[in-house]
Amino acid sequence: QIGEVTGDTILAMKMNPLLLLSLASMLVASHAFSVQRTSPSMKVDTDSRRDFFNKVATVGAFASGLLNPMRALAVGGISKVNDKLLGYGLPKAVVPNGLTPLLGIYGKARNRFPLLVTFSHPVDWVVTYPSIDVNGEDGTIQAGEYAKGDTATLFVYTDKGNVKEVASQPKEFFAEVLIKAISQKGNNVYQNFKVTKVVPTKGEYRDQDYVIVDFKYELLTGAGFEVDRSGVASITSQGEAVEALWTASTRIRYKKTEETLRKIASSFRCYADGLDLLDELVDARDGLS
Repeated sequence: QIGEVTGDTILAMKMNPLLLLSLASMLVASHAFSVQRTSPSMKVDTDSRRDFFNKVATVGAFASGLLNPMRALAVGGISKVNDKLLGYGLPKAVVPNGLTPLLGIYGKARNRFPLLVTFSHPVDWVVTYPSIDVNGEDGTIQAGEYAKGDTATLFVYTDKGNVKEVASQPKEFFAEVLIKAISQKGNNVYQNFKVTKVVPTKGEYRDQDYVIVDFKYELLTGAGFEVDRSGVASITSQGEAVEALWTASTRIRYKKTEETLRKIASSFRCYADGLDLLDELVDARDGLS
């Protein structure tokens, strides 16, 4: 199975330059092919630019082993995402200025309970979804500019189960959730973790609680040096777990990225009720049986 590839992992392991070269070559070839098929008189508009970035995401997902037929259950773009959400009887996506939304299902295989997840991200970020094989689903929903270490990652914490009144929990609770999120590769990858601010907020659906949490820590790399990281997360508890969308950048970049990361975190919405009955999810799971 393929584990989650996080921004921290890439910073710590220093992604193979040959892999980056390969990805770049695939991207250029893909874009060149699409240009050849376009009439010289055709205007290059926003849709073609968005299509190009979609190719970026597809190439990145394929090269990392995360492309799978279940991507049909994931959509991007404001109109497509909102059409899906409204079809499910849910509010429209939260789309701050300068961002574009995604909508995906976490838990498409039977080894996980399903969650419908939406959040917005910069249009040029690479989006990846969980992978599925005969053993079930692995990985998570994530978007990022990985070369710079800027990421937004869904983490589902099942140890606590559903937590009532998540907004009233102490700082220690949110620290526990986020430490679990950043240390999935082991407890020796970070130090000096600290939650610096907690702000409860409300979603648009059934009075859901979302708690915005500021945090910082030091990433310990395999090369033996430390990278200061800062981030902001949105934490809720839907279904059978606690869910966190955590975003982070290097502390130096955080001065530039903080506003964007806050917009991403604030756009996170997560739904669990009734998903087992969705026709497309039932059909997908039956197809994996």
